[in-house]
Amino acid sequence: MSDYKSTLNLPETEFPMRGNLPAREPDLLAHWQSIGLYEKIRATFKGRKKFILHDGPPYANGNIHLGHAVNKILKDIIVKSKSQLGYDAPYVPGWDCHGLPIEHKVETMIGKAGDKVEYSEFRAKCREYAMAQVDGQRKDFIRLGIFGDWQKPYLTMDFQTEADIIRALGKIAENGHLHKGYKPVYWSVVGGSALAEAEVEYHEKTSNAVDVSYPVAEPEDVLSRFGLKAADAGHGTICLVIWTTTPWTLPSSLALSVGAELDYVLLQVETEQGAERWVVCSELAESLAKRAKLVAHKELGRIAGQQLEGLVCLHPFYDRQVKVLVGDHVTTDAGTGVVHTAPDHGLEDFAVCQKYGVETINPMDDRGVFRDHMPLFAGQHVYKVDEPVIALLREQGRLLSHEKIRHSYAHCWRTKTPLIYRATPQWFISMDKNHLKADALAAIKHVRWVPSWGQNRIEAMVGQSPDWCISRQRTWGVPIAFFVHRETQALHPETPRLIEAVAKQVEQRGIDAWWELDPATLLGADAQHYEKVTDTLDVWFDSGVTHTAVLAKRPELGQYPADMYLEGSDQHRGWFQSSLKTAIAIHGKAPYRQVLTHGFTVDEKGHKMSKSMGNGIEPQEITNEMGADILRLWVSATDYSAEMAMSKQILVRTADSYRRIRNTARFILANLNGFQPARDALPASEMLALDQWIVDKTLKLQNEIANAYDNYQFVQVYQKVHNFCALELGGFYLDIIKDRQYTTQKESKARRSAQSALYHIAEALVRWIAPVLSFTAEEIWKELPATANGRSESVFLETFYEGLTPVSDGVELGVQYWDRILEVKAAVNKALEEARNSGIAKKGGSLSTEATLYCSDAVGRELARLGDELRFVLITSRAEVKPLAERNAAARATDVEGLFVEIRPTESAKCERCWHHMPEVGSLTGHEDLCQRCVDNIEGEGEIRHFA
Repeated sequence: MSDYKSTLNLPETEFPMRGNLPAREPDLLAHWQSIGLYEKIRATFKGRKKFILHDGPPYANGNIHLGHAVNKILKDIIVKSKSQLGYDAPYVPGWDCHGLPIEHKVETMIGKAGDKVEYSEFRAKCREYAMAQVDGQRKDFIRLGIFGDWQKPYLTMDFQTEADIIRALGKIAENGHLHKGYKPVYWSVVGGSALAEAEVEYHEKTSNAVDVSYPVAEPEDVLSRFGLKAADAGHGTICLVIWTTTPWTLPSSLALSVGAELDYVLLQVETEQGAERWVVCSELAESLAKRAKLVAHKELGRIAGQQLEGLVCLHPFYDRQVKVLVGDHVTTDAGTGVVHTAPDHGLEDFAVCQKYGVETINPMDDRGVFRDHMPLFAGQHVYKVDEPVIALLREQGRLLSHEKIRHSYAHCWRTKTPLIYRATPQWFISMDKNHLKADALAAIKHVRWVPSWGQNRIEAMVGQSPDWCISRQRTWGVPIAFFVHRETQALHPETPRLIEAVAKQVEQRGIDAWWELDPATLLGADAQHYEKVTDTLDVWFDSGVTHTAVLAKRPELGQYPADMYLEGSDQHRGWFQSSLKTAIAIHGKAPYRQVLTHGFTVDEKGHKMSKSMGNGIEPQEITNEMGADILRLWVSATDYSAEMAMSKQILVRTADSYRRIRNTARFILANLNGFQPARDALPASEMLALDQWIVDKTLKLQNEIANAYDNYQFVQVYQKVHNFCALELGGFYLDIIKDRQYTTQKESKARRSAQSALYHIAEALVRWIAPVLSFTAEEIWKELPATANGRSESVFLETFYEGLTPVSDGVELGVQYWDRILEVKAAVNKALEEARNSGIAKKGGSLSTEATLYCSDAVGRELARLGDELRFVLITSRAEVKPLAERNAAARATDVEGLFVEIRPTESAKCERCWHHMPEVGSLTGHEDLCQRCVDNIEGEGEIRHFA
């Protein structure tokens, strides 16, 4: 037996089968950095139509997590795919750098500002800490293969950006959307600052729920309102009963509220302490009776809530009278239908008290400690006062029930601590003044929302949003750089001029310029009448105005509005909303043309991922163990519009899909060994019919993939690429051409035709996968044969491949023909598998078999057109076509109408070169181990292929 290996065109490539991504990807990162790839991309695409995705800044604190990775990878896929589609798509990453978490962290490091350290030093340490966090997160983002201007990102703490944030504030004020007001806002007693709605999240909390009685000052007044005579009036103290889950607010209780249209009953109740008469909403009387464990009760009278207006009651433990008010906020969802009302601690309470002229009393300081003017509780903290209040109620005989309940409660999204409502003087962006809310709702309708439900979500949130409290009582933040009148608190009449003067100083020295500014330098003699505002801006304002401070300012971006904002679904109440409101207030139109929303990451059971639960997976762990491309592929393969499930098992399955794509690319590259496109590529018209078909298929698929990318349908991109590699290529075309590639003469038309097709496929495929499998695509790019003009340094300097050609209408065996053959081959493959399982076929694979296809006339005519090349398509050593009428019992029906298949083992010997079993093997003198075809390919003119 001779060794014919040297006569074969065996595949060869340096592109390895094993990706070894954790080791190889860092080398590619270093290469990209060394050649200045991002800058070269910008130079290459300069002058083309721009696509601007404006980055929503992550907070500069802590390591990046899986949610960060999903967000940045989705952005990167979009930016890279837009480049492939021919756009100039720069990406400037950003960071949110001011705010409470950084301030708290620095406090633990060096102490509180103004106490243990000077304010200026404290702000310098905050800036230093934020920069260190940016550096750490930047490194991790770069490791994920995210392209962007990492050397010049935008930071909200950059002096220029701080100055432009101040300018944005001034413009909003100038346009009449700003006002200073006194009303309750969410307040962090841990942070000592007001919070906006977007900074609030809800967690489960255990609270004290109490029913409390408020005695009526004049019992006769109540009886008169209920129309009761002495004989029917019952006996015992008359009280209005309230229910609350915030006993700490009872010291601030200044009124009671009832619903105008609700029915209220006067109940005669028997308690363990004796007889009393209670006024409660009729719908809630029974639930109260159960909580209070009443011995007995009966209704004495019934009136509408409106008739209780003005009734005077007594505070349960203070020498204070409280009146009954009528409020729209009173419901029958829970409680008693009588609401204790503390204007310092609730928006609705505040509103109804304003209506009736009941003023606030400012009961506690910034840290949640009761002030000296609050008897019994002065010096006590809001978090610790519940038990003393409850004990006092019990002592006074006013506690009717007490239980612990678990409920959803507002928490600070940064410190994770419970919030209170607290009435304080704050700066607000008005949603109704100058019709800001109406204009925002109108603008939403002209934005493309992906997925479409995002529009309903943000419309609901903007429609319900109250005035936006933008002031904070912090040290590390952009100042509200206003001068206000010392007595009236009115803005200085020359505020626009003053804002610009301050901004110019901040450009040079940062926010310290404001704190160190002597008002007289800008105000002159007016300085005696005006003072500087000492509040800082909500960090959501910082990031919200980056459409003005960054998007419109950076020359490489330089446009307004952005083409896209892309963030997690929580940002409908966060950045999407703060950006929209400020944009309408400044520019009168939305800051974005499109908004894409992605879901949160969960484990495969749908549970939230966390380290404490043991189901958390960090992106750093994935890149270190499997490589960033596996993580990127998972992002593209997962429906981002819903929760995105992740687990180790899901990653293993993703890695399997990756290997299919990688091995397909490797096969193609290996079979392009020695192929030089300029010298060896055949024109499309000279290629074999099968090769023309696969190039046409590639062209059609490229159009579908381009459309999917353009519409952000990344799951479709993944599925189409994966299926193409597994089905049309791996399951059909590549299997068929192996024989032609390996056994025909090196320079033959048959081989060069297949190589030409493989080259076109590779040029297209590498571009399709580049936005997702960025590292792998660059590896492939380096191994592709050079064109006549050489090859650019990176696949990312290219657009989608333009060398694909459709099959012309006049081709003998066109697209529909090969689509039909694909169905036939699938049917024969199924028959071969059944034959192997039943032992009919030998272990030598499909080439150890022969196939007879019993066909209807129509199917038979089509298959017969391939002649002897049908066996190369079916990858059997023999294939013959017979009429359907001649089928025997061994022929099996198939899914193709009019086709039955019989598989039988061959009786012929195996050719040692091509492995086909042919009758002449063993009879050719001097080449007893070969078939005639192989002899011709070695010594003769070579075989001729017409179709496959």
